[in-house]
Amino acid sequence: MTSTETATAPVVRPYQQYVYAYPHKTAYRPLRRERASLRELWAGEPKDALSLYFHIPFCEVRCGFCNLFTRIGAPEGLTTAYLDALERQASAVSEALGDGARFANAAFGGGTPTFLEAAELERLCDLAERGLGADLTAIPLSVEASPATATADRLAVLADRGATRLSLGVQSFVDTEARTAVRPQRRAEVEAALARIRAAGIPVLNIDLIYGIGGQTEETWTRSLDAALVWRPEELYLYPLYVRPLTGLGRHHDRAAGEADWDEQRLRLYRHGRDHLLARGYEQVSMRMFRRRDAPVGGGEDYACQTDGMVGLGCGSRSYTRRVHYSFDYAVDMHRIRGIIDDYTARSAEDFRHADFGWEMNAEEARRRHLLQSMLQAEGMSVAGYRTRFGSAPGEDFAVELERFHDRGWLDDSGGPELLRLSPEGLAHSDALGPELFSAAVRERMAAYEPK
Repeated sequence: MTSTETATAPVVRPYQQYVYAYPHKTAYRPLRRERASLRELWAGEPKDALSLYFHIPFCEVRCGFCNLFTRIGAPEGLTTAYLDALERQASAVSEALGDGARFANAAFGGGTPTFLEAAELERLCDLAERGLGADLTAIPLSVEASPATATADRLAVLADRGATRLSLGVQSFVDTEARTAVRPQRRAEVEAALARIRAAGIPVLNIDLIYGIGGQTEETWTRSLDAALVWRPEELYLYPLYVRPLTGLGRHHDRAAGEADWDEQRLRLYRHGRDHLLARGYEQVSMRMFRRRDAPVGGGEDYACQTDGMVGLGCGSRSYTRRVHYSFDYAVDMHRIRGIIDDYTARSAEDFRHADFGWEMNAEEARRRHLLQSMLQAEGMSVAGYRTRFGSAPGEDFAVELERFHDRGWLDDSGGPELLRLSPEGLAHSDALGPELFSAAVRERMAAYEPK
């Protein structure tokens, strides 16, 4: 049968955790092997279609909902010191990868990469190209920006160096909602930034919007959606608002008050936003992502994180090999973040030849990761592809979980037994389904993590 949104199912809280990678960094710990050598970690890994990610941990402000690894502003000299450290890290990573490494796509994220000035963005691109051999003009390059930092000179650098996608964090075109989310911006400033982005000629524009803000209604949500649609963005991301510990909103949020009502508000606004975009020429790629049907594909959003190697540089990045996922220490508290950034900028070239924090993968976790991150895409997962990679069927490895999802009406059976795909209701509950696929070991690590 094809499940519908009216199917009866147990009540499950739809907004539990945004799953964009597995395992989450709160499951990472100091690696058991003594300062694992990058050369050893990458030995024998496929390197012909790597993904490259540079993390820039600076923002001009920190939004009330943000729990990303970023600091507000940068004292004089810090961005230069950070780029110097990136250069040392790039040298160590290039050495570890060896000859023959090829990059299939690249992304600059954060933080806000466009916090860097134009000349600093030039240097960042040079690090990718000269330091690691990534030809940015020949591969998709996605860059994140904020309205205040999307200046004409910075955009010109990105366009000239091959950026194919620019993602602008808007969140709301309604000024009162932006203030409620502790995002100090005005609609006029957002519109001016969008005009500059379009003038720069970067092929793919993505606009991020958030639903579930206090006081937001279907009418104000529609105003934001329609304001974004005026610019005919190739992509739109619709994010549910989360209020997390140690964030600006989290310090004043009563978690016991009105959670069920808030869930209902977010689910109602999600469905309204989804239907609004589907009726206006967009297709749904995942719970969050919508792409204009006639739009080109712009970059890192199509990174096949189930299979490809990820090379991350910067103190908030992660790297993925088949055996180990690794990163630097993680924090949300601003004081701790500043300390980790200072430690990163002080590292020597030798220090960058090793990995300190991470998660050692095994066969079961690889299966979970593949299933989880494939199912969260609207197109679903090929059972044959899974069988080819792992030698078993997902119904054998995850019979209990898949039966539970089916009983809840979260699976769409219309594609036949060789396609594992979520129903519209399953996509709506992606943030509940994803966490249910976490292993017991990952859950234990995450539960033991103390926010800092």
